[in-house]
Amino acid sequence: MVDLVVLAALALLVAGVVGSVVPLVPAGPLSVAGVLVYYVLAPPSAPTLGLGWVVVFTLVGLTAFAVEHLGGPLASKAGGAEPATMVAAGLASLVLLFVVGPLGILVGTVGVVFAAELRTGKASDEAVRAAAFTVAGMLASSVAQLALTLSILAGFVVAVFVL
Repeated sequence: MVDLVVLAALALLVAGVVGSVVPLVPAGPLSVAGVLVYYVLAPPSAPTLGLGWVVVFTLVGLTAFAVEHLGGPLASKAGGAEPATMVAAGLASLVLLFVVGPLGILVGTVGVVFAAELRTGKASDEAVRAAAFTVAGMLASSVAQLALTLSILAGFVVAVFVL
């Protein structure tokens, strides 16, 4: 029983790490699910994971989730993009993911942000800046998610098997 619970928890934690770099996979929630599966289902004979660790890992997972969804929009705002531009870019990147694959998200987002900003009457250099900031924010949020989900996985292994 212990082995099955540990394997399920570790599988979810690894899926969270993978999800941090794969589009449309909820990295933070998967990592939190792994921690919660172990905390709730591990039998008394298994190494314990204290409630404090569960709270910390949950907060880190929620941070990863927030970074995933706010990285691009906050970066685009910093780059001067209009709010309507981000809605259009989000829809386009979602559609392009299925048409062109993961690269479609970045390429589609750049194209849509650039075109939408030009349409609002901004100069081309301002549109390029908004598109560049948006993509930089998307890439940075993936790196941040990767670091956060890896920290949950490593922390879990240390808290359960070392401490």
